[in-house]
Amino acid sequence: MADQIAARPRITIVVANFNRGKTLQLCFDRVASQTYASRELIVIDGGSTDGSVDIIRENRDKIDRWVSEPDRGIYHAWNKGVALAKGDWICFLGADDYLHDPLALERMSALLASASPAQRIFYGRVIVVDANGAEIMRLGTPWASARGGFMLGTSCLPTPGVMFHRGLFHEHGLFDESLRVAGDYEFLLRELKTSEPRYVAEIVVTDMQYGGISSRPESTLVSLREMRTARVKHGLPAFNLHYFAALLRVRLRLILWRVVGERGARRALDWGRRILGKQPFWTKT
Repeated sequence: MADQIAARPRITIVVANFNRGKTLQLCFDRVASQTYASRELIVIDGGSTDGSVDIIRENRDKIDRWVSEPDRGIYHAWNKGVALAKGDWICFLGADDYLHDPLALERMSALLASASPAQRIFYGRVIVVDANGAEIMRLGTPWASARGGFMLGTSCLPTPGVMFHRGLFHEHGLFDESLRVAGDYEFLLRELKTSEPRYVAEIVVTDMQYGGISSRPESTLVSLREMRTARVKHGLPAFNLHYFAALLRVRLRLILWRVVGERGARRALDWGRRILGKQPFWTKT
């Protein structure tokens, strides 16, 4: 039994926050409720002015290390977290993300403990939720089906559900801080252009609150452009038909937003989803 306990990997949860005090407590509570003891929580705050620092101080018993100072964005914050991390595996969360249930790390740890040296990225499912915690949709598909969109620069793995082996950062360096929203995609591309991740369909790792600016077409447009930049950086073609199709869809959404307004656009987009047999999404975010 002692050998089994010693072999269990340590998991570091890095939380980046900037003025998201409304969701920060839930994020901390979900980490504290984990049944898996071999873990640590690192909080990197970007110099918040909304009371977040007070919440962090009140939860010092749940936090292993924390810092609050101005930073250059989420990837700078995550890089600070990597420097402080002592875990064998690292999971990166935003302040709007929280572990799905008390067994999330316990379930994942059993697989991480048996990972081969070639398996350095594991990912489970992520549930997108609204501000009240109601499920909107689930993210995460097997690599065999996710690989196409990932390599073509039209989609990424659900990062809050990804476990990164710390050896990746020794080999590949840190996140590219020049990217605003696709730094996680670019980092994953460094590894996954020559290897494969392991998908764990039966484990929901994280709930991710979605809405506000992140659900607007402008944000998706920035993401697509930065993913293209990442592809070029790694010697992949800048453009392909799938990328142009994704770009066209976003452009059409922008036009719809401007013509009928945000509320009307969201209703129209969900009407289209219903016609295609899909669940409403836009009116819930």
